Amino acid sequence: MTTELRDYLIAADHVDEFVAAWLAGVVPLRQQHGYRIDAAWLIREENRFMWLMSLDVTPGEWETRNEAYYADPARAALDPDPAQWVEHEERRFVEPIS
Repeated sequence: MTTELRDYLIAADHVDEFVAAWLAGVVPLRQQHGYRIDAAWLIREENRFMWLMSLDVTPGEWETRNEAYYADPARAALDPDPAQWVEHEERRFVEPIS
């Protein structure tokens, strides 16, 4: 199992729009592609949104699956696309310690 932590800085005054679009579009589409959404957090005063997603692949296979997700016409059709409000993004693979 590979798990990725994503940390986004969301454009000011668009946090609620981002969250609604992420829940309505990204979550179900990621799940259709086999991803598990493990958790999501919001730090409203910093306009930060962080989430964990996992997939039963090796880290080397992750990018191939991620590219397939972004190539899906359903991803391009998300309206609104929450990515429009992401000003900065950091991604890291994480692993459990227990």
